[in-house]
Amino acid sequence: MKFIFPALWILLLGVSTIRLFFWGDIRTPPPWIFLFFWIAGSALWLFDAERLKYVSVDDDFLYVSNYFREIVIPLQDIYDVTENVWLKIHPVTVHLKHPSEFGDKIVFMPKTRFSFFSSHPVVKELKRLAKSHK
Repeated sequence: MKFIFPALWILLLGVSTIRLFFWGDIRTPPPWIFLFFWIAGSALWLFDAERLKYVSVDDDFLYVSNYFREIVIPLQDIYDVTENVWLKIHPVTVHLKHPSEFGDKIVFMPKTRFSFFSSHPVVKELKRLAKSHK
């Protein structure tokens, strides 16, 4: 979700859009429509992908990585943990009391499970760990 899908979107839809400008015919929609969706979709995917982090946890610390650099956050710095159950990937946001190198919110995608509109167990576990370290 962070690297492969945005790259595929940009590359494949970009090539298709450029192809429409040079080799489109009357039966296809105007290439400007595809250009708009390609640019808007690419911007949204890059924004979403940029904010996703890799997160792991032990008894005392939250380890956060952007795949190039890793930081360690004490569990007592967690203010709240929320989740967006309306999106398919169920992004989890860890809200921090103090800003870290990655900001005051850490967003990650938990391991996929098949459950609609219910909270992921990692949210409850992170809240429990943070509460036990207050």
